[in-house]
Amino acid sequence: MENQEHLFYLFLLILIVPNIILCFTEPMPVVAKVCNVLLPFAFYYLLMTLSRNCGKMFWILFLFIFFGAFQIVLLYLFGQSIIAVDMFLNLVTTNSSEAMELLDNLVPALVSVIILYIPALILAAISIIKKRKLSPEFIRRERKKAWIALLIGFISLGAAYGLDKRYELKSDLYPANVCYNVALAFQRNAQTRTYHRTSENFTFNAQPSHPEDRREIYIMVVGETSRALNWSLYDYDRDTNPELSKIEGVTSFCHVLTESNTTHKSVPMLLSPVSAQNFDSIYYRKSIITAFKEAGFQTAFFSNQRYNHSFIDFFGMEADTYDFIKEDSQDSQYNPSDDDLLMLVEKELEKGNRKQFIVLHTYGSHFNYRERYPEAAAFFLPDFPVDAEVKYRDNLMNAYDNSIRYTDNFLARIIHLLEEQQVDASMLYTSDHGEDIFDDGRHLFLHASPVPSYYQLHVPFLLWTSDSYREEYPGIEKAASMNQQKNISSSISFFQTMMELAGIETPYRNDSLSVTSPLYTEKSRVYLNDHNEPRPLDDIGMRKEDFEMLKKRGIDAQ
Repeated sequence: MENQEHLFYLFLLILIVPNIILCFTEPMPVVAKVCNVLLPFAFYYLLMTLSRNCGKMFWILFLFIFFGAFQIVLLYLFGQSIIAVDMFLNLVTTNSSEAMELLDNLVPALVSVIILYIPALILAAISIIKKRKLSPEFIRRERKKAWIALLIGFISLGAAYGLDKRYELKSDLYPANVCYNVALAFQRNAQTRTYHRTSENFTFNAQPSHPEDRREIYIMVVGETSRALNWSLYDYDRDTNPELSKIEGVTSFCHVLTESNTTHKSVPMLLSPVSAQNFDSIYYRKSIITAFKEAGFQTAFFSNQRYNHSFIDFFGMEADTYDFIKEDSQDSQYNPSDDDLLMLVEKELEKGNRKQFIVLHTYGSHFNYRERYPEAAAFFLPDFPVDAEVKYRDNLMNAYDNSIRYTDNFLARIIHLLEEQQVDASMLYTSDHGEDIFDDGRHLFLHASPVPSYYQLHVPFLLWTSDSYREEYPGIEKAASMNQQKNISSSISFFQTMMELAGIETPYRNDSLSVTSPLYTEKSRVYLNDHNEPRPLDDIGMRKEDFEMLKKRGIDAQ
């Protein structure tokens, strides 16, 4: 290890390890995989010859070492794809308690990167401290080889572009794609920081159309990490919806996909007229809460999640009353139940305002599933242990299904609170995204992967209306029933459906996107990719297992 020439080659090999791994994980043509190794290797090779102290150059390239460690952990977690823009944004939008829940289950990946990189960094530091040098002859010889390798690398890049029309350097060549994503992350973070200025003059020009003398209450519930596959309302073979299945006036829409598998994108789309087709306009828009305020409603926003310093916070704070209940305690381990939101709803309803609008953002079925419901509500057993390992899948599924039953009870209690008011009322529910739980041979787990799966996209979408509401607006229930089996995007239709339910008129309302309208029209399926582009499902890297599940569930992927 004191031989500097040996260290030179060792450091070069360590730098290229992520590229080699990506050759096995990414569905790219062979020529693209060759380019993904040759061209970065040549650049590293050339850079390593810029100093006679190889340890110094290794530390200068520390950013790429960090990217490499991050990339390996990401591949361990999701199985494929490079570090996405959303991964970097998650570093600043994920709270510490969520991060610790995840890190606890990444120990093997973390140990691997420590073994790979830490000893090498220590050897490089020793080389710097002891001022060891490579010979001038060695540097000249290796630099010549590096230039030859670089030439071959550029030839392979040209071949990749020539043989694959979909090949993009900014998307397919590591670490150039990661550097591009870092730049995008900084750009989006800067735009988010100026949101209050860029959106301050926005208005929906909203006007009410329902009778002014009739009391109305509307509640939007945004769930967390709940997938439709595990709801008995959608033919799951376990009874996970014992309460909702007995309530009159509930309509469940079957073929609903979200356009994002990340909370910080999905929830803002649910709460605004923004979708994958125009997502970047979000920096200039406000949420549905402002539309209801303009229409004369008393508004409230209650969340069981911590601040994420982004649009969910901004939108929630538009309300007349808002409370992020996890922020009520300084303890990072504070983990209140979603039931605490119900107490806030009761207090809001006690105000007796003639026009009320309430938005709830629950913690639903977010991992760790076992912590999402009280021990007394553990119906499916055993629900321990729930470590993120394939061998515990049955336990994980029991705990996850228990969390769905808990959501079922939560929504039923909201409905009962509204029934007690004996007014025109409705509740609209969907989840931000679904979840992978080691469902097939890929052994995928969690959500927010750069390439989504079927399990992360298919979400529940429910509507309940009160007796008096159905009597006053009979066309709503009829249209909802007519659209129940149609292809729906929650990201597009959640906002539009609530606007129609409440009878709010605005230029931003589009009844062809509302599932309670006879004008509803099915749209082509798209997904909001990492670069905020709407892409068809067959162009985002989804695998055959996902399309087989979509077909099995009767969902059109087009």
